[in-house]
Formats: sequence, C-alpha cells, structure tokens
Amino acid sequence: MATPTFGERLHRAVEERGPLCVGIDPHSALLSRWGLPDDVSGLERFAFTVAEALADRVAVLKPQSAFFERFGSRGIHVLESIIRQSREAGVIILLDVKRGDIGSTMAAYADAYLNPSNPMSVDAITVSPYLGVGSLRPAFDAAARHGAGVFVLALTSNPEGPVVQHAVTADGRTVGQTVIDEISQLNAGASPLGSIGLVVGATIGDTGHELSKVNGPLLAPGLGAQGGTPDQLRTIFGESRPNVLPSYSREVLGAGPDVTALRAAARRAADDCRAALG
Repeated sequence: MATPTFGERLHRAVEERGPLCVGIDPHSALLSRWGLPDDVSGLERFAFTVAEALADRVAVLKPQSAFFERFGSRGIHVLESIIRQSREAGVIILLDVKRGDIGSTMAAYADAYLNPSNPMSVDAITVSPYLGVGSLRPAFDAAARHGAGVFVLALTSNPEGPVVQHAVTADGRTVGQTVIDEISQLNAGASPLGSIGLVVGATIGDTGHELSKVNGPLLAPGLGAQGGTPDQLRTIFGESRPNVLPSYSREVLGAGPDVTALRAAARRAADDCRAALG
C-alpha cells in the first residue's frame, strides 16, 4: 500500500477532528499571563501543557520555531520533545519556520525538517517564496519523498505585506497571484487534496485574488486576537472554503494554563469555523 500523502493525511485529520490549527506561541507576554517565568522552565511547562490539552483532539498544532530558538539549544530541545510527544498523540505538526533560500541551503532546511530520520522532523513547514517559487523546489521534492507538506506564504495579514504581494507584474498579475498560480500547478490532479499549501491571512478581506484552483490546503492565520473572524473566511475564500485550515493562537492559548479551559476554547473555535466554512 502506498504511503499516504500529506494532503491525504490532512484531509482525514480535518474530517475526524474538525477544521482547526492551534499555534504554540510561547512569547514572553503569554508566559507571564500563565504565571510562568520567561525562561526554559516556563517554555517547557507551557508547551507541554498545550500538547497535553490538544494533541489528541485538534487536527494541527503549529509551533512557532522562533519562540523556542530564542532560548538556544535548550529551547530547541524542548521543541524536539514537543514535536515527538505531539505526533505520538496523532496530531499533525506544522512547524512555522518561514524558511526561504536557494540551492543546497534550501535543501538542507528541507532535510532538517522533513526527513523522518532527523530529530526535528515534522509533517509540514512554512516557507517564503520571495527568492522565487522555483527556489523552493528542494522543499517540494523533499515533501514528495517523505509524504510531508509545505505551506507557502502568499497573502499575509501584516500591513507591510501588500507592498510586495499586491505589486503588479509585467503580465498584469500581482506577485501574490503568481505564487498562487504556481502552487496551483504543483497540486494539479491531486486527490482529495494536494500537499503544497498556501498561507492566506484571515484578515486580508476581499483582495480579488483567485484561489479556486489551488487544490491544496489554505492556512488562514490571524483569527481571534489578531482580529480575524470565522465569518470573514467566507469573503476571503469563497468556493475554496472546504480547503481552508483556520489557525488560532492567542484566542485559544489565552484560556490556559487550565487544560480543561484550553480544550473548551479549542472546541469553540473549531465549532465556529465549521459553521462558517460549511
């Protein structure tokens, strides 16, 4: 039997657990809110509490690598442990690292995160296409070899993003649309879902970009504390709603450190998104 693709595994996880990705973002303000010290011990308690609460019930957990990296090798050790523990509970791990480089360097990043023999191995990573989508080929190839996924930044919610992403190219398309179109080609013919996804912010509104042919997962960060609402997903994604993976961080994490409260917050978020996406 062939190894399932990332797209197949994600589709099954969403069907079984609901359309929800929860970030693991242990920034200093959130550690303080939980009554934890801003050090490795606080990082560890935070991350393991989130994993205990959610790894066996949400579809995707998304650790933000930077919040672990800031503690050096000890923080990376915590990240590796959380990845291992969470995957054993059946959740898909999407590591938010936003890597983007060329040639052998991009290949090394892909090997570090997508090769199952490596300690930081995850199900999928985020990448930046702004050295050209073609520069990400080593990540796409590694994902195909290992049954992993890649999420490419396309239309982000940060106020600086449109200067680049909405700039018009010589053929009349925006830069963002060229990224969308190239990823659509990579996913052509995949069923039920391609393994190369896009990151499209939940607060961008109706920008006129065409997403209906992507045939891959559409990660929608920015919900909750960042201002995005489930109802906005209808406007942004239209007929592509079945492929949307809504992502919450502070709105859910703020319910901690109580495990029961974290689970209740995640359940509410998943129910709201399911209702909005249809």
